[in-house]
This record gives sequence, structure tokens and C-alpha cells, in this order.
Amino acid sequence: MNTELKLFMRRAAAGVVTVAAVALLAGCAGTNDAVSQAARADKAPPGLVETKAIAEEAFIYGLPLVMNYAVMNEYAVDKGGPQYKAPFNEINNEARVYTYQDTAVVTPNSDTPYSMLWMDLRAEPMVISVPAVDKRRYYSVQLVDGNTYNFGYVGSRAMGNDPGSYMVAGPGWKGPTPRGIRKVFASTTPFAVAIFRTQLFNAKDMPNVVKVQAGYKAQTLSAFLKQPPPAAPATLKFLPATTAGIKDNFFEYLDAALLYVPQTREDAAVRARIARIGVGPGKPFEFRDLSPGHKAAVGLGMKEGDEKIDKRLNSGTKDINGWKVGSAFGDRDFYKGDWLLRAAAAKGGIYGNDAVEATYPVTRTTATGELLDGSKHNYTLTFPAGQLPPVNAFWSVTMYDGKSQLLIKNPINRYLINAPMRQGMKKNPDGSLTLYIRKKSPGKALERNWLPAPDGPMYLVMRLYWPKTSQPSILPAGEGTWKPPAVVVVSK
Repeated sequence: MNTELKLFMRRAAAGVVTVAAVALLAGCAGTNDAVSQAARADKAPPGLVETKAIAEEAFIYGLPLVMNYAVMNEYAVDKGGPQYKAPFNEINNEARVYTYQDTAVVTPNSDTPYSMLWMDLRAEPMVISVPAVDKRRYYSVQLVDGNTYNFGYVGSRAMGNDPGSYMVAGPGWKGPTPRGIRKVFASTTPFAVAIFRTQLFNAKDMPNVVKVQAGYKAQTLSAFLKQPPPAAPATLKFLPATTAGIKDNFFEYLDAALLYVPQTREDAAVRARIARIGVGPGKPFEFRDLSPGHKAAVGLGMKEGDEKIDKRLNSGTKDINGWKVGSAFGDRDFYKGDWLLRAAAAKGGIYGNDAVEATYPVTRTTATGELLDGSKHNYTLTFPAGQLPPVNAFWSVTMYDGKSQLLIKNPINRYLINAPMRQGMKKNPDGSLTLYIRKKSPGKALERNWLPAPDGPMYLVMRLYWPKTSQPSILPAGEGTWKPPAVVVVSK
């Protein structure tokens, strides 16, 4: 499939799709290609216009599922891969923050050392236990399922910093809540991930973070209850997938991902429609088997779906001094079948938190709309005295490459500036705090205030962990009284 589709997408993006290819969209489908065969059993095969529309819908609906499936493969399945963390049902603690070498997830957080637990919930629930954590230290455990729904939280905001055990159950599990379990969380899919974030105050604080991480535990329910385990689930052979391969293998990955995403009332209709072009759980979708007309239709559908996602990503937020502020992450009830919002959230930064846990102003521009580019300008970001981001935990500003949305390699290995760092930073005479955003150092005296920029387009993400709810606050996201200040072009 891949080379031909990639070439077509490039041509379409460049605006050089031939008149003949576009004209095909008005025609009727053939009777022997893969799309026709997929639909033949119960309905007339979709014409090319309908095929294009279905491909667009499939791309929007499926993008978060595919992204999650690829990350799961890289982190928990591909033991020989460079991003591998640990097998299912085993916590991987990392005594470090993410760097430019971490490429499996876009806009990775470099504030908090991660612990990661990919859970296989097919045979029985998992129990996550957390230790007592110093009340001055923020931590969270975010639970995300294969639908990319944030279906639960443990941590400073949600449960406090006392110790406790929590159960995570897969779809269809029934049973009483065991003694010793503070709360039960239900995943809509048999595979889910728990993302632990533990606040790091400074480099010397890492041993303390390691002690907290050592207190995180994961065990099956039977092990927690000290009972014999149920029968082991079937051994699975996952279709290999990488985040780098998503564009070239999208529908193959989606077929594979849907095997582990049970149909629900919200997505029954869309899944019936995408099945008409041969997309569904375990279906062998092959782009090369399509007729030339269907290839054109699928390619244009994917392209237009991607454009709609980008548009929603940019328009579904409020513009405040050049920053986009909104709320795009949540649980099943939050999305209510809004697949476009879910896709925009995943593309903007998969595994983002609910706004009450963390709010993320993002920008690629100045307040006047000029694109941020480290090869062209130097910039500053100034927080007026007494107007730092209002949070119960902490805040940060992180720099990413504007094209890949990954962290950038830089001479001082600094990827962000956050609240714990401000004590060592230089304040202005009026008490304000200025960050210097540029490719080269602003000089020794101001280097603590320097956020290194790429030699090209940049993407800035501000993170407000556990934002305050009383005003001044950024909540409701984009409607609160606190406003992020503009990034400003400076002459030197």
C-alpha cells in the first residue's frame, strides 16, 4: 500500500492531483476491487464519492486508536525496539525526564519522571497501589484506555497523597469491590495504560523521586487477594506498529487496533460505515488491491480528514495573546462521540490530561499571528509581578520542534523552564520574570532564564498542573481571569 499512497498524498498536498483523478470521484465503483468486495455481502458497493467520505470519517475516528496502538507496541510489545519500556502488567520506572531521544509520543512532558504501566485486563483486573507521598510533592496516575479516554485518576488532586490501592477492570468484568480497594475504575478496552507522573524539584531531587517510584506497585487482583489466578488469556500476536509508520500503514494499523477496542453505542454507526470500505477488526485492508479510482478516493479522504483535524485543533480553543487555550481531553462522557475533537486532542498531544488535572496553553505564534521561528528571531515571554500561572502544584513552559512536536537537542540539555527553577532565575527590577527564547545563549548573566529554541519553527506548550479553581484561574479553560502573556519578538 504504502509507497503509492504516500506519493499520492504528497501530490494532493501540493495541489497537483490530476483532473482525471478528481473526476473519478464522480464515477461509480468497479465490482472486483477490495472496497467492492468488502461491501458486496449486504449492500451495493460504495461509489467513489462515498468511498472518499468514508475514508475521511475512518481517518478522523481511527487516528487516536492507531496512535495509541502504535505507542502500546513500541512501549510494551516490541522488546527489541528503542522505545520499549516493560511487558504488560509490569511498571517501568524511569529515573529521568524525557529528552529529544524520546520519539514515540508527540509533545512529551519533560517536567516529571514517568512511570508507565501497560495493563492486560483480559483475564482479571489489575490493582495499582501507591505509597504515602509528601504533600509538597505533586503526583498523578492517569488511566487511559484504547479509546484514549481518560477514565480515571489517582494522585494529589484526585485522591490526596495518602497511600491506597485501586482496582482497574476491563470491559465486562463483574464482581464485588474487594476489601482494601479504595476505588474501582472501568476501562472500555481490554488493554489500558496507567501513566504515573512524579514531580521533580531539581536534579538533586531525583533520589527522592526514585523512592516514591519504588512505592508504586501493580499486581493482578488474584495476587492482591492471595488467591489462585484464573486461566491465562490467549497469547496474542500483535501486528507490528510504530508511530513513524502511522501515515504509511494507517488502515492496516486501524484494523489491528480495532481488535482490542470493543464496539459501543457511540461508535456502532461509524464502525458499520467504515466496514463498507474493508476496515474493521482484523480485516486485511490492502491499499494495493484497490482500483485506481478507489486509491484516489481513499487518499483524498485521508488528506481532507487530516485537514479537518488540524482545523479543529486550531479552532476549538480560545486565542489569548497568541496562545490557544481550551479543553480537549476527558473521559467517555466528555467526548460523547465527538470523534473530531478526540482526534484533534490526540494529534495535539496524545495522553493529555483533563483540564482540572493540567491545562495546556499552546502556541506557534506571537500575539499578532507571526509564526515563531528560531532561525529568524529572538523572543521573550514575561510574567508580570504577581502573575505567574496560578496552580496548586506547579507550571512549566516547554519548547518543541515546530514540525515534529518533539523535544529539541540543545547545548545545555534544557527542554523547559518550570516553577521550581524560578528561584535561581534573574528577576526584573519590577519583580516580573522574563524567559529568553532563542537559539543562542542570551549571555551568562541571563542563561538561567534561557529556553533554547530550534533553528526553525517552534511549538511552545505551557503546562499548569492542578490549576487553581478560585480566580484568578485559567479555568474554565480559556474563560478564566488569568491570561498567559504573549511571546514577543525582540531585536537582540
